[in-house]
Formats: sequence, structure tokens, C-alpha cells
Amino acid sequence: MNGDAPPELRSAPACAAAGLAGVLLALCGLVLGAGAAHGGELKPWTGGATPVLALKDPAGKAHDLAAYRGKVVLVNFWATWCAPCRAELPSMQALREQLADKGFEVLTVNLMESEEKIAAFQESELIDLPVLMDRDGAAAKRWKVGMLPKSFVIDRQGTIRYQLLGEANWTGPDIAPAIERLIGTGVKSQSASTAR
Repeated sequence: MNGDAPPELRSAPACAAAGLAGVLLALCGLVLGAGAAHGGELKPWTGGATPVLALKDPAGKAHDLAAYRGKVVLVNFWATWCAPCRAELPSMQALREQLADKGFEVLTVNLMESEEKIAAFQESELIDLPVLMDRDGAAAKRWKVGMLPKSFVIDRQGTIRYQLLGEANWTGPDIAPAIERLIGTGVKSQSASTAR
């Protein structure tokens, strides 16, 4: 049947199938990458300026990373289907609770899932972290997130200082002290500039 169709019509389904295959391959890369990404470590950021991050939460409230200046912020890209993402969220929440009164915040950016799916996950896992909705994946693209989970630590001036690919224990001895030092450094610089 397709053999009788003009060449331009025969190629349209092939192009659509190729496009769909590309999307599926990209998703498989995310899933396989996430499954293989264990034991992440903080690495210094060398990727340039901090990208814009302005998204809404599931309730429709707007969040802009620029509004968090003055705090150290952990930005984490995740999805409910990503097992390492789910595994690290409790330690992220524990770190947020430990450092809340020291000027620290966590913003989790969910990759293209519905409000209902996120709410069900948070309720079943007892996770109470701010979630921003990256509905079309544009934020992940701007932040060059190729695999999940991927996290960034932003200093009080709004500059990315560290990145981490893969699952991490955020309260562990390799990560929490580095974030605490960043918080402390920011407090000292703010005090010094206020004293001048």
C-alpha cells in the first residue's frame, strides 16, 4: 500500500517514527543513566554562569532562583520514575531541616510529570520539599541536565559552585560539610561587608 504512495507521503511516517525513536532513546538514556548513577560526589562547577530558573510549583506559585539570593540553594532535577532520585530525596530533606535556620534551601525540579503524580509520590514517601514543575523540559535543557538525578549547589550570590551527578547521601561526611562551609563563608562575607 505504501509502495503506491508518492515518495513524499511514504517518507512522512518514516520521519515521524525516527522522531519518536529519538525521543525514546533520549528517555532510555535518562533511565539507564539514572540507574547507573550511584555514589555521586560534589565537583566544582566549571560550566559558566548560572542559568535562569523560574518555574511554578504544583499549586501554581511562581519560584525564581534569583529571589533566593542570600541563601545557599540546592537545585535538584528529578522524576518519580527515577529510582536513584527517589532514594536521595529523604537525605536531601534531612539536610534542609538541619540547615534551615542557617540560610539554606532546597528546590527540586521535577521533569515533565503531572501535579497528581508528584502529590501522590510526596504523600506516599512523606517527602516535603519544594517542587518546581519543568513541564516541557526547557529548564533541564538550559541547565544541561543529560541524566537524572543531577544537582547543583548555588552560593549566596547566586553562583553555581558545585554539581553532582547521580544519587548522593546529602547528610553524609563528603557532602554536608562542604555545604556548611559554603554557608559559613557566605555568613562571614556578609558580616564583613556590613561592618564596612
